[in-house]
Amino acid sequence: MTESYLLRLLLAVCLGSIIGLEREYRAKGAGARTHSLVSLGSALFMVLSYGGFDFVLAHAPNVSLDPSRIASQVVTGMGFIGGGIIIFQKNVVHGLTTAAGLWVTSAIGMACGAGLFLVSISVTVMVLICMETFHLILSRFSRHNINITLSAPSLEEIQCVVEQIKTVGMQVDSFEYQTRTGASKLSCAAMLEVKIKRGKRAIDVFDFLTQFDKVTIEHLV
Repeated sequence: MTESYLLRLLLAVCLGSIIGLEREYRAKGAGARTHSLVSLGSALFMVLSYGGFDFVLAHAPNVSLDPSRIASQVVTGMGFIGGGIIIFQKNVVHGLTTAAGLWVTSAIGMACGAGLFLVSISVTVMVLICMETFHLILSRFSRHNINITLSAPSLEEIQCVVEQIKTVGMQVDSFEYQTRTGASKLSCAAMLEVKIKRGKRAIDVFDFLTQFDKVTIEHLV
């Protein structure tokens, strides 16, 4: 029986690592180590639910235990981990896919701990197909964000640039500005997060912004 449990835990680590490697390759926050630990921990909790308290039943025949009592708490625990990964920054939500991936990885680990080997392997393949397929589709047709920091003598010049950015098909997701006081003069700086089509590059945006004489590009990435 011990060998069977170890096999379940080993499979959980392997499947979690496979999903984590995909996230690592995409340079996401939670990589192979995080996913493998989540899968292993979930599988171990499942094993504990199944056989961790057999000695109690052996010595107390009148006692009945619910085998899902520990496993049911794993779902709640994953809610806390997933909530910590999701970040709301500059009106944009980051980390949803990684949090969902950890949630599914936890479920895969629980399936391994329950001995559902075929189900856990099949779901791992489905997860990889979903992530890679949609990544290819989105990378071809969706937009990506770049961060720009501009400075100008006044806010009006920067607002004019923002309006021109919108007219050429780029979308301004966030716009923050601040007033600077220098030696005998006043200037304005703005931090923009601009969404552009996949076909465009940061150098194209740079070339577009250089046409505005009174605006200085301080940062663009």
